[in-house]
Amino acid sequence: MEWIDSLFTIHSAVQTLVVLALIISVGMALGKLRIRGISLGVAFVFFMGIVAGSLHFTADEQMVSFAETFGLSIFVYALGLHVGPNFIGMMRHDGASLNGWSMGVILLGTVMALSLCFVLPISIPDMVGILCGATTNTPALGAAQQALATQHISSSGAALGCAVTYPLGVVGVIFAMILLRKLFVRKEDLQQCNSSADDSTYVGQFICVNPAISGKTIAQISQSTHRHFIISRIWRDGKVIVPLAQTVMQHGDNVLVVTNRDEVAAMNILFGEHVEKDWNREKIDWNAIDSSVESRVIVMTRSRLNGKTLGSLHMRETYGVNVSRVMRGDIKLLATDSLHLQYGDRVTIVGTPEDINHAEAFFGNAVTGLNEPNLGAIFFGLLLGLALGMIPISIPGMSAPVKLGIAGGPIIMGIIIGSLGARIHLITYTTRSASLMLRKMGLSLYLACLGLVAGKDFLSTIIRPEGLMWVGIGLVLTMLPLLIVGAIALKTRKFDFGTICGLLCGAMANPMALSYANDTIPGERAAVAYTSVYPLGMFIRVIIAQVIIMFMV
Repeated sequence: MEWIDSLFTIHSAVQTLVVLALIISVGMALGKLRIRGISLGVAFVFFMGIVAGSLHFTADEQMVSFAETFGLSIFVYALGLHVGPNFIGMMRHDGASLNGWSMGVILLGTVMALSLCFVLPISIPDMVGILCGATTNTPALGAAQQALATQHISSSGAALGCAVTYPLGVVGVIFAMILLRKLFVRKEDLQQCNSSADDSTYVGQFICVNPAISGKTIAQISQSTHRHFIISRIWRDGKVIVPLAQTVMQHGDNVLVVTNRDEVAAMNILFGEHVEKDWNREKIDWNAIDSSVESRVIVMTRSRLNGKTLGSLHMRETYGVNVSRVMRGDIKLLATDSLHLQYGDRVTIVGTPEDINHAEAFFGNAVTGLNEPNLGAIFFGLLLGLALGMIPISIPGMSAPVKLGIAGGPIIMGIIIGSLGARIHLITYTTRSASLMLRKMGLSLYLACLGLVAGKDFLSTIIRPEGLMWVGIGLVLTMLPLLIVGAIALKTRKFDFGTICGLLCGAMANPMALSYANDTIPGERAAVAYTSVYPLGMFIRVIIAQVIIMFMV
């Protein structure tokens, strides 16, 4: 049975894959077990990696390094690509606030770590290593080691402190989220807040009693105001009209208008009278309203339309239909002329059935074509992200340039391409299942490699005289800032629990905890909040590590 033994002991590419596959498969299976209603999911892969490393399972170092780098980079890039369409809306509404809370977590943890140096027999370099491990930030450790080297100080203590606190730093964020949910979260905190960031549109019914617009065409009215609105139907004398640009408004016209939520008051002034009827509830049979007019959702799958503005298509003049809203990912957008269409957009079109059939053929609506992900665009974006992450950023006073790294670069590039890729005619649409597969596979590879490497020296480090104390300090530095900031954020009632979990995971640069949050909290708010704070948070932690070494050692 030598061939079985060689699968696990003789270092090769195949042996590395066998060991990682064993860790991931067992970890994913055990991760489904629920204890008191709690399961760790993909996070259990990390524990299995530690167990395998402690049992002296080894693999080729370069192969493990490659798998870890590939797994992390593909995970964060796919995550950025997935949340890209929602990212701009989130940043516009809550970006500054989310990053402010993230800075609170980072600064509180840093102050606590430095304060402990004055009451415990731990040197500044060792404490910096403990802090880097507690916050799972290896780029910060690398920056600290470079700063120590310039001062001719050994960095072995910092590396050891990071190694011993890293494992509990990974799972400590999950423990903190569980405690927050048990102790502070109310039922209403689990419901999504700030839904206007996901749905910025508003459908309202108005009566044209403003003499200033009576007798004018819709095109003239639109040109006379800076407000954005779409008139999807006009009811006049018991008949329904599909309005075109040259349709003349008459006094008493009853109109159905789609606009932005923050412009409802302006629409009331523009038309004169607002009809109190809720057109924004979840389930409305739009086709039952008028027998001669249909509302249909069509998927944009014609690649040559990718990146074109809606106004350049002249849908009213060419097909006699109105495009009222565009659904992109989980957000609803007002169909303004300046809106750039993206491959996979779900477009709401209003018109007669025959006209809509022609418009449908124009947009494509080939839903089966969406099932094939554009792998070329995915890997091209990953290439750009890795290149971005390797750019050295020189900061005056710093001993070494700062880099975004293999995590920061791809996640930023994923966000950029996911939100703006259509403007350069880059098709990046990926189905939810394909995106989830990429993220799960990447994270599983990363955690398996991370656990395998950490498990090799984990037990021997803990049994050192200072080992258990360092582990305890690291766990405190991981959990206490999260519990304090998380509890205060919940008390403000500005954010839902999913958003708070996302910002806490992003502040700690912890993708495994994010995966746990995504598995236990419905919606995409955690992922969007994570990507909103992750780049800046990681960058600040790298700078803080160098500043502490430069000015306090």
